[in-house]
Amino acid sequence: MSEGVRFTAGNFTSLCNKLAQKDKDFQEIIEQYGYPPQWRREPSFATLIHIILEQQVSLASAKAAFDRLQSYIGDITPENILRLTDEEMKACYFSRQKTSYARNLSEAVISNQLTIAQLVLLDDEAIRVKLKKIKGIGDWTVDVFLMMCLHSADIFPYGDIAAVNSLKYIKQISLQAPKEELVSIVESWKPYRSIAAYLLWHAYICRKGIVYPSA
Repeated sequence: MSEGVRFTAGNFTSLCNKLAQKDKDFQEIIEQYGYPPQWRREPSFATLIHIILEQQVSLASAKAAFDRLQSYIGDITPENILRLTDEEMKACYFSRQKTSYARNLSEAVISNQLTIAQLVLLDDEAIRVKLKKIKGIGDWTVDVFLMMCLHSADIFPYGDIAAVNSLKYIKQISLQAPKEELVSIVESWKPYRSIAAYLLWHAYICRKGIVYPSA
């Protein structure tokens, strides 16, 4: 993984073009669907809660839960999360498991085990190690945080169904293809694997007619 390399509004399109020059499938995505949005989220506690809600569900379902939580408690802070009962969390569409994850994150922030504002000062691997110490945060959640909040340029989210299925689609490989086969393809996109993932997400969203909810 390339540490500390970021993409910006100023270089995003040119990096898409670099990948398109290396791989004609990306050129076809750009020609058919245009450039992907440069999705951006704030590196905040609320964003991490939102990403936890997105684990293994549709973006629309997660956004509905996040909006419900926000309307119920106002500011999404660790203290406000911990004031909620199990029933109140359930009323905000949190599963029992995600209720536990949200509380784990809240407690980590309150106890100063995690200081989210300081994450931006660390390299990608240090951020991964720190976040994964919290039960309920795994590689996929860290990948999304790094890519969308910090715009790390060289991450590929192998745990993301949409990105992986889009990769299999454009490369016309079996849905049962082992991860090793995917890695051999993705490695050729270094050091801009995040840009590749954005293009794959964009193609998937456009192909499926999905309306991407505002973050």
